[in-house]
Parts: sequence; C-alpha cells; structure tokens
Amino acid sequence: MYAILDIETTGGKYNEEGITEIAIYKYDGHEVVDQFISLINPEREIQPFVVNLTGINSNMLRNAPKFYEVAKRIVEITNDCIIVAHNAKFDYRILQTEFRRLGFEYERKSLCTVELSKYLIPDLPSYSLGKLVRSLGIPVTDRHRASGDALATVKLFKLLLSKDSEKKIIQESVRQNPKHQLEPRHLDILSQLPSITGVYYIHNTDGEIIYIGKSNNIKKRINQHFTGTNPKSKKIQSKVYTVTYEATGSELVALLKESEEIKRVKPILNRQLRRSIFTHALYSFKDENGYINLKIDIADGRKKPITTFTNRQSGKSFLTKAVEDYSLCQKLAGLYNTKSSCFNYEIKACEGACIQKESPESYNKRVMALIDKNSYTNKNMVIIDRGRDVDERSAILIENGVFKGLGFFNLNYQINNIEVLESIITPMQNNRDTQHIIQSYIRKNKRLKIITL
Repeated sequence: MYAILDIETTGGKYNEEGITEIAIYKYDGHEVVDQFISLINPEREIQPFVVNLTGINSNMLRNAPKFYEVAKRIVEITNDCIIVAHNAKFDYRILQTEFRRLGFEYERKSLCTVELSKYLIPDLPSYSLGKLVRSLGIPVTDRHRASGDALATVKLFKLLLSKDSEKKIIQESVRQNPKHQLEPRHLDILSQLPSITGVYYIHNTDGEIIYIGKSNNIKKRINQHFTGTNPKSKKIQSKVYTVTYEATGSELVALLKESEEIKRVKPILNRQLRRSIFTHALYSFKDENGYINLKIDIADGRKKPITTFTNRQSGKSFLTKAVEDYSLCQKLAGLYNTKSSCFNYEIKACEGACIQKESPESYNKRVMALIDKNSYTNKNMVIIDRGRDVDERSAILIENGVFKGLGFFNLNYQINNIEVLESIITPMQNNRDTQHIIQSYIRKNKRLKIITL
C-alpha cells in the first residue's frame, strides 16, 4: 500500500518551514482507496515568493486547522504505507519536522518518483514534476497546489509501475512491508486443525484455556488469530501452546456452547464477551384504546422481551420489515411519531388502527401473529439443525419457553419420543444471552426446521 502525497510549505529557513497544504492519496497499486486533502494553518508567515507560486496566502489559512488537529488523520491514512512523493526526501523531512514539534517520531518507508523516473525513463532533459508529466502526456490541474501535484504524482507512479518490467518497485515494497510470517509452532498447531464448524479452545503452556471462540471454519479462524496485528491477536500469538476444539456442525450449537463455556471458564482474553451480547429488545404494551403497541427499547432485565437485538438499528430494521410483512401500523409500532394517521395509512398500506378505523381485535390478531412467530415464550419445541456428520442432526430443546439444552441424533424416533429426546440432551443454562442467540438465529435462518411438541 502506498501513500502518495504532496506538501506545500511556507518556505523559509531549513527546518523552520510550516505546512500550508497537504494532499494524500492512499493507493493500493491499482486504484485510490482513500484520500485526505486540507489547507493547514502553519502559525507562521508565508514567504512572498511562495504566495506567488501557490496562490496560498495567510488570509486563506486563518480558519484552517492547525497541524496538530490533522496529525491523527495523517498517521492513520499513512499507516502500513510507503510514502511516495516527487522529491520524497523533502516532503518526508517536512512531515517529520511537524511531528517532532508535537513530540512524536514519525517514521515511514519512502519512494521517490524523481529517482524512479530517472531509473525507468532515462535521458530526459528534466525530471521536475511539471516538465516530466508534460513530456509523458499526463494531464495535471492546479499545478503547485497539493491536490493537483499529488494527483499528477499518482498518475506518474501508476505509469512507473507499468514500466517496471523487473518489478523492482513491487519487490522493494514487499521487502519494506513484510507480511506477518507464521512461526513454526503456529504452523504445527494449524496443521492439526480441521476446516469445520465448532468451538475452539486456545491453551497456554500450563494447559489453561486463555480464549474460547466459535467459527464456521476453525482452521481459517485460528490462522486469522495467528496473523492478526490487533492487541488480542498478538497476545494469543505469544501465549498459545495448543488449540483444542469441539465439532458442532451447527452454527447455532457452536454459538450456544461458546456462550456457556465463556461464562463457565472465564478465559482471560474473553473479557469483552462476558458482558451481555445484546443491548436492545422488542417490547409490547396495550394502549388506552386496546391496541397492542410495539417498541424497540434498551434491554431491561426486569421486563420480558419478545425478542432481542445487538443494537437499536438492528431492532428498527426488523420492526420496519415486520410492519410491511404483517400490515401493521407504523405509529403503533413506534416508527412514525404523529398525533394523527401514519404515513402508511395515507398510501393505503395501513388499515387505520392509528386513528381507530380498524378494530383493536382485528389489528391485535396480526400483532400476535408477529409475536408468536418471534418469541418462544411458553412454547414446547425442538429446533433441528445440522449435525457433525452427514447422517446426523442437532436438536435444541425448549420446554415452556425455557432453553433446556442440546444434543445430537441419527434416528428420527429419538426426537419424536420426548423421553428419548430428553435422554440425549445435554442440559445447559437458560439465560438472556441464550434466548438472544436462539431468537436471532431463528430470525436469520428462515428454513430452519422447528418441531412443536
């Protein structure tokens, strides 16, 4: 990844210059994937010859951000990038000077398009940006402004990459940005893992479980842990001794097992997952006219929700679709704040419960159908999902709206006979998290087989 940039400065004595404008284009070797362009208040005078050259004067910069206000963005957009500039030595020195004034050591690898051009396109009369791009037929606008010059440098660099038949630029880039190399012990661990759905357990040298996770592809997920650069991945890489796993076949079984095991074992690197995995819930109440109203609200352990969501937006999206599927009233679903009729009534998509045109009995039937579909309160049922082998299925048992546990079966009679079913079920804890996991999974997997007992 490359950060192709251009900087305009105040001019002045060496290492006393300030930046007046910066443009950075993040380039992946094929296209620009991000950009940052800004005037900057240098908090010092601009030399007259620079004003004449760039057209940037002190009045233009009076309300521009100071360097410290954009420093974080510059660090972020150039992170893990090679700095590319026309006369990179100058631009890179200016950036380092500004960061040093903030007490920050800014270090990046750099490539200079002047030097690359001399190597790949030799014997040209001039390698100044303006004359070079003109001789190569590269269009340039806003000459001597950061954005125009940086964009011209992007086009020039793209041309240089295509001319680099020996791929020296790419090879240099790869050397300067080495991909994370797996350690031999990590490779040994990966070689023992399958590409299946299940729960995995990461152990340290004492055999202690330090992290529990679930994945639809255990091998791939562990590889991501071993090559990741975030703090959690780095801790796993340094502490891991071995990885064990339990095949589940079903993602739902894996989610339920992961949740229960994290609560039971409390691994040191799973701290963030010990908190509740949902924040909002769908509640219902009857208004003074006898209509059942729906409301997405912050999850409250003292109330009984219809179903739960990981965030408010997820709940709102669900309710918006439910209004459409069940012909419900936007106003009574808490999606349209009005004292009169809802918008859907105006376009004849609501039957008028919002203004008491439809009877409560008629309207509430459809609301109850929605509630019944998305809540397993007081229900006796078995959710059938994939098993660990082709001829096996998993069963998740719910009795009177309470999650009892899960198991695996091969023969159909095992789930039709309640006594046999209970004998194959491994008991598990019923809590708000398991309810959320099951309800979310049912919502997302419409073809799931559910048997009512």
